Amino acid sequence: MIKKLTKHGNSYAMVIDKPILELIHATPDTPFEIISDGRSLVLTPVRDPKEEKKFDDAVAMVHQRFGNAMKKLAE
Repeated sequence: MIKKLTKHGNSYAMVIDKPILELIHATPDTPFEIISDGRSLVLTPVRDPKEEKKFDDAVAMVHQRFGNAMKKLAE
């Protein structure tokens, strides 16, 4: 997808289409971290620490419960 900047007051803005926001589970109220290497921008939604912990705990549980089976499947 190619997008162009649009004038917004004395600045420029880029509109993020709704399907993209839905794909990354972001809303208009979601804060984003912006990282640049001088050539590219990476926008990452900032997640609620409680939600991140729930996700990390779920991954740990899956690893604990099915880690050996996944290791065998990878061989």
